[in-house]
Amino acid sequence: MIEFIGVEKKYSAATAVAQLDLTIDDNQFICVIGTSGSGKTTLLRMINRMIAPSTGTIKINGQDTAKLNEDELRRKIGYVIQNIGLFPHMSIRDNIMVVPGLLKWSAQQKQGIAERLIEKVELPLDYLERKPKNLSGGQQQRIGVIRALAANQDIILMDEPFGALDPITREALQEMIKRLQQEMQKTVIFVTHDIEEALKLADKIIIMDHGEVIQYDTVETIIKQPANAFVEELLGKRKKQTSLGNEMQVRDLMCSEVEAVSLSKSIHAAMEQMTRKRVDTLLVVDDENHLKGFIDIKDLNGSVPKETNLYEIMRTDTASVNQNENVADVVDPLLNMELKYLPVVDDENYLVGILTRSSLVSLIYAQLK
Repeated sequence: MIEFIGVEKKYSAATAVAQLDLTIDDNQFICVIGTSGSGKTTLLRMINRMIAPSTGTIKINGQDTAKLNEDELRRKIGYVIQNIGLFPHMSIRDNIMVVPGLLKWSAQQKQGIAERLIEKVELPLDYLERKPKNLSGGQQQRIGVIRALAANQDIILMDEPFGALDPITREALQEMIKRLQQEMQKTVIFVTHDIEEALKLADKIIIMDHGEVIQYDTVETIIKQPANAFVEELLGKRKKQTSLGNEMQVRDLMCSEVEAVSLSKSIHAAMEQMTRKRVDTLLVVDDENHLKGFIDIKDLNGSVPKETNLYEIMRTDTASVNQNENVADVVDPLLNMELKYLPVVDDENYLVGILTRSSLVSLIYAQLK
């Protein structure tokens, strides 16, 4: 449990966080949202004393954090930031095990941790021996997340961790962190400026404006009973978008013709298929047509041998959408993502089609007629 008791943070005459009394229960996913300068990152960083409150008390499991050693406190709290912060000269294994190393864990205590964690984020075991530069941005961010979990910390702080990623990668990582939080029973405090991200991930949301907590409640309550006009404005964009295609399912709008390649194929075979079909990306599937990732023409450069199998270099950080979801729920990722389509899967993760931006444009046009 994290308790803010009469907490305030001031810088000279400016108030970054106004007086605050707030309790975060164990094993909750809490999103903190607000405009730039609203105080959300300050609130986050006061938890691990990267920023000291001007007045008031912050307690973790009943202990006043001001009375704890700063270094020991921070090693007991995971921290994930937007620019990831992996050490470029260290292997992925060594990056993951930084905090257990600082805590002077024995070899026996460390055994198998990196392997178990990298499997949880669906990356191959041989990535442990690679350097960060050999991984994509989304893959590096997955490592950043599990590094924060390596010492089995109960609290994970995340400061806009996915803000710099393209939307398709971002959606995949959102699904991953929510799954990990539920599986591992962690308390996550997640700063974001994106209301859709907050509504998707949170058990409860802290909404801030000009240093004040405007509303702290469950997602359902915030949607049904916004505290004031500021909260209504935050929700306004979402309400407008969800009116579009609210009754239509993805299966009704998807294209069933998909360019996919087996993960057992070589780079040479993938290049031949791209050339023949005049495309620059291919979805990657296994022999049973389960979606496994994608390959981009940028990944097929001359430095990689042509006989290399696709599973060795394919990107696994791809988002997908279930065919039974409402079209309204995928408007944002589809309009904003770098790729021009979203893979569509069924309940067993079989690839069944794609949802294209052009199909959404057609739907919008029909709504405006």
